Amino acid sequence: MLELTRDGQRLTILPETGAALGQWQVHGHDMLRPVANPALRNQKGVAVGAYPLLPYVNRIAEGHFSFGGEEYRLTPNMEGCPHPIHGNGWEHEWQIAHKTDSHAILTFDHTPADDAAKGEWPYAYRAVMSYELRADGLYVSIVMRNSDKVDQPVGLGFHPFFHSEAGSRLKFAADSVWLTDDNSLPIEKKACEGEWDFSKGQALEGRALDNGFTGFAGHAQLEQPGGVPALTVEADSIFSHLVVFSQPKDGYVAIEPVTSMTDAINRPEVAGRGVHVLAPGQSFGGMIRFRAEASRRPAEG
Repeated sequence: MLELTRDGQRLTILPETGAALGQWQVHGHDMLRPVANPALRNQKGVAVGAYPLLPYVNRIAEGHFSFGGEEYRLTPNMEGCPHPIHGNGWEHEWQIAHKTDSHAILTFDHTPADDAAKGEWPYAYRAVMSYELRADGLYVSIVMRNSDKVDQPVGLGFHPFFHSEAGSRLKFAADSVWLTDDNSLPIEKKACEGEWDFSKGQALEGRALDNGFTGFAGHAQLEQPGGVPALTVEADSIFSHLVVFSQPKDGYVAIEPVTSMTDAINRPEVAGRGVHVLAPGQSFGGMIRFRAEASRRPAEG
């Protein structure tokens, strides 16, 4: 485990658990809501507050896709689900490339040298995660480089869990939302109107969500009751999609800026689906910034 500190903030990083975050504290407030998901076997029961999603985001239907004239079948990586989820970066230990009091850089190299590795992802890549505490909050950078000899399709994202209590409200602007089936795969696209319009904020209490929003404007706010600092999420323009996974009964909401829709690689008919094709040696990435209301206050003492 790594620990970063700055200006009343404390961040714990778990290189051995997919470069996940443990906790981000701001002036003593726990901003993340760590979750242990026993269905994700390769997290080994560790409760994580956030983790990177790469080289694809959310689910690939039945683990099957075609690209470059080839057919591929990925191995399911979530118990009880036939659809591989969130890539394979979260499944492996990452290497520490750089560390200061307030900044850490971690790397992961995937090489599909055997059938097991090919079942995770059939292309070679290098991923770089940067976590930095600045005076105004937490800055997260995600970059992927195609280490293979052929083009590969990729998607990136970040999966933080936050507290969702009675009185929590979420606000963001987006163009449309995907309704999903029982397997959380998209089936119908609707305009963000009525119950799906979060532009003026909506209460999360009692509302279970697992939906992808398109045309995300790159800015979300989570207002909290009971003195918990309000949170702002700001994402670079490559993160034009947002997944909201709200589980009120478990007290958390995941607000996930991502570069593509769920199962994007199998949806060529959808404009703006978000598949990014990297040539050999090409890189792709962006930054997400998290700011807490309390991070603007001077540190106590």
